[in-house]
Amino acid sequence: MRISYNKLWKMLIDKNMTKMELKEAAKVSAASIAKLGKGGNITTDVLLKICETLHCRIEDILETVDD
Repeated sequence: MRISYNKLWKMLIDKNMTKMELKEAAKVSAASIAKLGKGGNITTDVLLKICETLHCRIEDILETVDD
């Protein structure tokens, strides 16, 4: 099982926001955004910053999927 951030990318498209704009608004590092893009592990602190910025809940930006 792994985590997919496809919901986050769809939300950014709906909000007409780029990954770079998200990085700046949420005050997270470029490395964190890159990890998200590759489906890598990310800290919950970063996820919470993104959720606060997008006014959503964690389950709105990620989901678990079977391998």
